[in-house]
Amino acid sequence: MSTYHSPVLLHECLEGLNIRPAGIYVDVTFGGGGHSKEILKKLNDKGRLIAFDQDADAVANRIDDPRFTLIEKNFSSLKSELQKIGIEQVDGILADLGISSHQIDEAARGFSTRFEGPLDMRMDRSQKLTAADVVNEYEEHELKRIFRTYGDIDNAGRLTRLITLARSERKIKTITDLKTAIEECTPKGKEFRYLAKVFQALRIEVNQEMNALKQLLEQSSSVLAPGGRLVVISYHSLEDRMMKNFSRSGNIDGKIEKDFFGNQITPFVLVNRKPIVPSEKEIELNSRARSAKLRIIEKSVRHGGHTAEAGYVEKHD
Repeated sequence: MSTYHSPVLLHECLEGLNIRPAGIYVDVTFGGGGHSKEILKKLNDKGRLIAFDQDADAVANRIDDPRFTLIEKNFSSLKSELQKIGIEQVDGILADLGISSHQIDEAARGFSTRFEGPLDMRMDRSQKLTAADVVNEYEEHELKRIFRTYGDIDNAGRLTRLITLARSERKIKTITDLKTAIEECTPKGKEFRYLAKVFQALRIEVNQEMNALKQLLEQSSSVLAPGGRLVVISYHSLEDRMMKNFSRSGNIDGKIEKDFFGNQITPFVLVNRKPIVPSEKEIELNSRARSAKLRIIEKSVRHGGHTAEAGYVEKHD
């Protein structure tokens, strides 16, 4: 089993959480536990950290600490799972989205274009839907939508036609099967980038990643205590756009609501005006950080959690 790589933007995440030693914090993407271990170092004996991870492999990284609780669920059930353990509000939530290096490096998981393996791509291996199911069973128009929306693939129509033609002859079961089926529309000299987009689109669909993020953001409004921080690292434009909209408006659509006097109503204030990105040195040491964008917002302490005018706590230009 491969090791988990270094946590992305670690210092910036810890700074963004603005950790109180006796506070309650949630790491909704536990993985190798890199972020969680550093959060625990900043808590005293009254502090508490709850982590979420739906990947069974992450359980092996469970931290032996009385202040730590690992919930083996997707973070979309954040609010209900916290309520089960008697927690209504927390002081900070950290989400490091996307796929872990460990998952990519395990050929049998089917996440990487570099290895041969089954078309799986399930983060939670107890669920039924796999990437092979999507490729072989989805209607052509559904596949086209997935590749355009989740992969931003220009020739999604041709890609989908090649897949439907190939699967009519025999089932597409492996990574090689898929790569062979779409070889005609894979741009020469840009194979890696193109296949990465195809795999990203399938992975997002299999794991319902955008829906899970939507639920996480919507639940954070009530789960965060006033003054609590939401810290999110995203790796592709769809995630970042959703977080950006939510940061500015309090909803994922970015719809601005105003009060009677025309002032903007939002439950959050922005901690960073622009997304924080990794340094060249970090990218050199950890290639996974290359596309990372970090956004930080704080639950307003005014007007019952709503502020009449969005402001900035600090700026990172």
